[in-house]
Amino acid sequence: MEYVYAALLLHKAGKDLKAKALEDVLTAAGVTPDKGRVKALLAALDGVDIDEALKSAAAMPVAAAPVAAGGTAEAAPAAEEKKEEEKEEEEEEVAGLGSLFG
Repeated sequence: MEYVYAALLLHKAGKDLKAKALEDVLTAAGVTPDKGRVKALLAALDGVDIDEALKSAAAMPVAAAPVAAGGTAEAAPAAEEKKEEEKEEEEEEVAGLGSLFG
């Protein structure tokens, strides 16, 4: 993931995505660059409009949220209720642990 972040940082700074630049960013972040992974990332990004990819990626979680919750928009409220119930149970468990140290 740090390789992608390095590429995004270089893109945001307006720099060319080159192996040396990616390796320098990774090194500055305390990561030992793997030349094979750098080359693979550069090959994968060749011809990709990063700005367009970021726009479509930003819109994707909003559209995918109901599907992730259970496949339909109607399942989202049920998932919310389940999360609330789990949170309440967790709070009760934590409260019960407090009695041990009384």
